[in-house]
Amino acid sequence: MKMRFYVVTVLPEMLESFVRTGLVGKAVESGAIEIHPITPREFTKDRHRTVDDAPYGGGSGMVMMPGPLVDAMESAEAREATREDGGARPLRILLTPQGEPFTQRVARELASTQKALTLVCGRYEGVDERARTRVDREISLGDFVLMGGEVGAMVIVEAVGRLLPGVLGNPESIGEESHSQGRIEYPHYTRPAEFRGEKVPDVLLSGHHAQVAKWRKKESLRRTLARRPDLLETFPPDAEEQKLLDAIRREGEGA
Repeated sequence: MKMRFYVVTVLPEMLESFVRTGLVGKAVESGAIEIHPITPREFTKDRHRTVDDAPYGGGSGMVMMPGPLVDAMESAEAREATREDGGARPLRILLTPQGEPFTQRVARELASTQKALTLVCGRYEGVDERARTRVDREISLGDFVLMGGEVGAMVIVEAVGRLLPGVLGNPESIGEESHSQGRIEYPHYTRPAEFRGEKVPDVLLSGHHAQVAKWRKKESLRRTLARRPDLLETFPPDAEEQKLLDAIRREGEGA
């Protein structure tokens, strides 16, 4: 399934190298995804192409005006409606620290249910509430504040895009990476077999696939227990994982 990303931003130049580089660039070139920057300045009415103004009630900073933002969102829908494979309104997402946390679960949901996303990048002090109420969803990268939503938009494009068919060279790797099953990914090793006195674990050199799989699952659980124990509550271990966790805890007690 092809995904189309419409990015509403006053800084479209931030996306220029992003859409041409790495796997994102290859996915765009192959047609697996499309990325269309839309600047609200195209929808201004004054000669200065103003998109922000001082907030009513006073206060510091400038607020993005509703008119250009909403017009930009609606223009994405107009473009989508003219496509032979389009027609449905793109899901409108505002990138904001007030939004729900962006997780792998959210990325999978968007990749599996949507054909097009409109990613609205705020700037300055924020966006007019009348523009905010016209989005479908608000998403945050975490409990911190950036200077704008463009970085968040690029994160969503990468996280969602890589889940689509034809984007990754080895799609099987998606099922084993961190957070794909509510677990932190196991350690990776490659050549040389020894680096500055540190050796690759013998099991990875054994050629015994079942033992390698068991080692990877155990090390994945070990890292999850140490770094993100909350995931074990959100995604409770099955019987096999519980045995491995018990062994890991015993090893810790004997250390």
